[in-house]
Amino acid sequence: MSQAQQEIQGIVDKFLFQSADSGYCVFVLQLSPNDTTVVTGHIPSINPGEQVILRGSWIMHTKFGRQFQATECKKQLPSSILGLKKYLGSGLIKGIGKVYAQKMVDHFGVAILDIIDKTPERLAEIEGIGPKRIEQITTAWHDQKEISTIMVFLQDKGISPVFATKIYKQYRQESIALLQENPYRLAEDIWGIGFKSADKVAQNLGFQKDSIKRIKAGIIHTISQATNSGHLYVELEELKKQTIEILELSDTDIEATLKVGLHELYNSEKIKLISHHNHHFISLAQYYYSEKGLANKLLALMAQPSKHTFDLDQIYQTLRADSTEAISLNEDQQHAIMTCLQHKVSVITGGPGTGKTTLIKKLLHILDQQNVMYRLAAPTGRAAKRMMEGTRRHASTLHRLLEFDPSSMSFVHNEQNALKLDFLIVDEASMIDTFLAHALVKALPLQSHLIFIGDVDQLPSVGAGNVLKDMIESKKIASIRLKHIFRQAQDSLIIINAHKINRGEFPVSQLPDTKRDFIFIKEEKPENVFDHLKKMYTYQHPRCRLESSDSMVLVPMNRGIVGTIKLNQDLQQIINPHATDKQIMFGSTLYKINDKVMQIRNNYDKAVFNGDIGTIQDIDVEGKTVHVLFDNHPVEYGFDELNELVLAYAISIHKSQGSEYDIAIIPVFMQHFMLLQRNLIYTAITRAKKLCVFIGQPKALAMAVKNNKTIVRKTFLQEFLTTDLTCR
Repeated sequence: MSQAQQEIQGIVDKFLFQSADSGYCVFVLQLSPNDTTVVTGHIPSINPGEQVILRGSWIMHTKFGRQFQATECKKQLPSSILGLKKYLGSGLIKGIGKVYAQKMVDHFGVAILDIIDKTPERLAEIEGIGPKRIEQITTAWHDQKEISTIMVFLQDKGISPVFATKIYKQYRQESIALLQENPYRLAEDIWGIGFKSADKVAQNLGFQKDSIKRIKAGIIHTISQATNSGHLYVELEELKKQTIEILELSDTDIEATLKVGLHELYNSEKIKLISHHNHHFISLAQYYYSEKGLANKLLALMAQPSKHTFDLDQIYQTLRADSTEAISLNEDQQHAIMTCLQHKVSVITGGPGTGKTTLIKKLLHILDQQNVMYRLAAPTGRAAKRMMEGTRRHASTLHRLLEFDPSSMSFVHNEQNALKLDFLIVDEASMIDTFLAHALVKALPLQSHLIFIGDVDQLPSVGAGNVLKDMIESKKIASIRLKHIFRQAQDSLIIINAHKINRGEFPVSQLPDTKRDFIFIKEEKPENVFDHLKKMYTYQHPRCRLESSDSMVLVPMNRGIVGTIKLNQDLQQIINPHATDKQIMFGSTLYKINDKVMQIRNNYDKAVFNGDIGTIQDIDVEGKTVHVLFDNHPVEYGFDELNELVLAYAISIHKSQGSEYDIAIIPVFMQHFMLLQRNLIYTAITRAKKLCVFIGQPKALAMAVKNNKTIVRKTFLQEFLTTDLTCR
């Protein structure tokens, strides 16, 4: 192996491997018309057809032979006919594909890049290129020139290629100036860039560790991090302690500056202070206004008379008389319907098999008879689809109900443009976080009724807040709990065990006169889960053969041997093992066609939302795009946007809320002990429709079932509904 530094140059021919985020790649370099070599190294932002000068050394790979290991790369625009065709046909410049690249180079020869740069109107000389395509090509060309300059600057400051692209998309030509002024804005403005990454850039730009901008960014980061655990507020002393730890400064170094930072943020309306029971709590202003606004609108709805006057006595008598019909209601269900008609805002909660869907159907029948205008909605597409199947009425997601407008980055329906309805019935309400709930109530006419239906014993929302629980505990909102399990649900071990778990009892694997729809596979070794899953998915398991395509592995956490990250890699090998030319590495994840993936943030531009699951239909390596199909909704992702996706053969139990699967497989081991809580296991088992399979240690499952202690989220919705608590 020779380590002598050498310099070679040539044309980038094709990529053999690319990591979209780190910039590491393996590609074929054309040294001359008849000579090529393989190059490896961290070389971000190069494209097929570009001429490059590489500095590095020749190595002998034990498997692939002689290669050039590059440590430096200088790019040059191509000047040869071959290089120009490859460069323009690479998909780098929107509006030019392989066909037009061929036509343009054939027509203008080596002058083509000069034509695009200085006299793009001449492109009209080529048949098929009109004004719109010329404008698209010109914009893409100038973007590419600008981004190259900015990429060099950002990568020098420790920013990865994928985030450099995001930064350019956000700030365009102002990227360098804005980052030099305040690099900490990255953590607030660009999803996926956290405080640590922004702080690294700031240090490289010469910002001091005790800079007031760094202190304020640390405070904002600490409050924002609290929302990952569902909190909307952080107790003041805890905030100070966590901020000091994040900034890695001593108490004496930071105390005075910390006070200055808090005052500046408070005076600039960035943060709010709430004093409650002699404790002080800090929140970001938008968090406070969302929760306070939610409470105010709920109170306003309850104070305003209904648009409709119902003959409650007659309806109640009809409900009692109908108790012998096909759709019969017990007393709790009858009471729930009367509550919905009598109160402007109401909550109906209950576990599986307690008749929530039957109740909704009967309520809709009454509303139809009364000519009441209503809408049905749920937080997710799967939940809305289930609502439609159960009621045979149209239901939409809350996001589609409110209609997001990307041009204004806000919902179309709001205080100024209310929804046209008299009743809104929202299912799976335990999933709704404070921000979505606030957007929803803002869009309601004051005379309308609002009905939340959900299971308060499930996990709270993935997003911050505890809306359903806080409303119930306030006792300000009319609430009914359904407890009776209907006979037709009593033959399912899934439903029986769900209620046993909710009562703190260990589930059973068999009972007389019940379906065998619950299996507990006892396994003491977490490393053996892979073998169980492999046998299940290859139809070799003696107790469970996964013949249904609608199956999902649900896991308490993301890390570890039986975390979602490791299991997704394992399941990808089992379910989608074949390698193709159309695949892309992002971080440690390899994405391939036919992979099941999940969106992990709300992206209103693409109309896909946190928890949506789709399938990769195509990967365009040259065009640097991935095409995913979500429920007949095709979405295109640039390689720089792949941090919004994760593999979804296994997902966290939290992310499974609002969804149901024919088969749910749930590994539970002591290594999950930090998260082993009753509501977690209860939520998991209630995701299964036809079969639920637990794999793991009885001790771990018993610990989870017994542990009814949950993290108390720091929210004030209950207080806002019942007192005149305000912020300072």
